[in-house]
Amino acid sequence: MALRQTLKLSDSGLMGALGRWARNAAGHRKLGLYSEDLIMEELPGVEEALTRLPEEVLAERYFRLRRAFQLSITKDVLPKEHWVTEDNDVKYLSPMVDTVLKELKDKEEFDFKI
Repeated sequence: MALRQTLKLSDSGLMGALGRWARNAAGHRKLGLYSEDLIMEELPGVEEALTRLPEEVLAERYFRLRRAFQLSITKDVLPKEHWVTEDNDVKYLSPMVDTVLKELKDKEEFDFKI
């Protein structure tokens, strides 16, 4: 991301095509996983963000993770109509993580001032 901003490359050029290819080649979409499902829970702010998600969204996340694990064990993939595409790859976690990290930064700055 930083390299793209530095080089001022657009998503429609070579880097965009390479990025789309890499995301599709990763294989997580064939297992029904969103990109956000791959974010590790141990990263700063993620655990707190997961507790703030609606229960239904969290249950869907764990269902997708369990299903992908089962498919991985059996060395299988979902039928093509159930694969995740760029159009339906939902960004459900990163906005909450950004909010949590901003709150932690604000709290740290406030504590430092006191």
